[in-house]
Amino acid sequence: MKLKRKDILGLQDMSTEEIRLILDTAISHKGIISRPVKKVPILKGKSVCTLFYENSTRTRTSFEYAAKIMSADTTSISVAGSAITKGESFKDTLLTLEALGVDLFVIRHAAGGASHFAAKTVKSHVINAGDGMHEHPTQGLLDMLTILENKGKIEGLKVLIVGDIMHSRVARSNLWGLSKMGAEVRLCGPSTLLPAEVEKLPVKVFENLDEAIEGVDVVNVLRIQLERMDRGFFPSNREYAELFGVNKARLLRAKSDVTIMHPGPMNRGVEITADVADADFSVITDQVTNGLAVRMALLYLLLGGGGHVASA
Repeated sequence: MKLKRKDILGLQDMSTEEIRLILDTAISHKGIISRPVKKVPILKGKSVCTLFYENSTRTRTSFEYAAKIMSADTTSISVAGSAITKGESFKDTLLTLEALGVDLFVIRHAAGGASHFAAKTVKSHVINAGDGMHEHPTQGLLDMLTILENKGKIEGLKVLIVGDIMHSRVARSNLWGLSKMGAEVRLCGPSTLLPAEVEKLPVKVFENLDEAIEGVDVVNVLRIQLERMDRGFFPSNREYAELFGVNKARLLRAKSDVTIMHPGPMNRGVEITADVADADFSVITDQVTNGLAVRMALLYLLLGGGGHVASA
């Protein structure tokens, strides 16, 4: 099976067959990561540009490292130090870079739908690395890969996503991907941090963490986005930790073999305690490795492995 789309913009419109193809391809690419010499010529001659209008460490670095492992040429563009600061439009930036020969853009932007706009603007491939409060598809895919490796399946599992759901593109990609793959998805957070019309999503919604965590197989803890907390979504970090922080006492309600995940970076002592973050049942570092594998898989499928150039 080939990936019959030009761009990776989100998981909401992705089929289960496409998700399986990406996860299977990522598993096959993990062998490259474990080699003494991490270099293959699959994408030699291809050009990948990371175009980030927001700060990033894990996502940006792993995309660039994935491209370099596969021998692609990489260009990194950030707002600071580019013509963007002189008022150049998003569209003109894209067209300029495409004219220089970029084959694939990896884009993070504060505006929801920015990657969709980019995909319509350029003939090059586009991967959404996070757009506003919309989606972050590669994070959703790497989380599913991590669950699959640890549980052997996704279908039938109970997965709890807890924290700042409203601002989280990670939560959106996870809930669409996991529900398509047959998991029961639970969301839990303060009512002020749940999105509008959350009842229309394919999830079960809880405002009490002790109830939400009962019998779950996986807990995915979201970062409290402190930079967005100037509008009083909850009284204090201490109160949030007391009501919604994931700790070992609360985890006694979950399955005995519960798996703990976190997309990072973590606010230790707020959304997750240090002893949980560092426990044997935590797979947070595995998520980072799987992020590299997923991004390698997508670059391969779009640029080197029969990715189809028809629009998504």
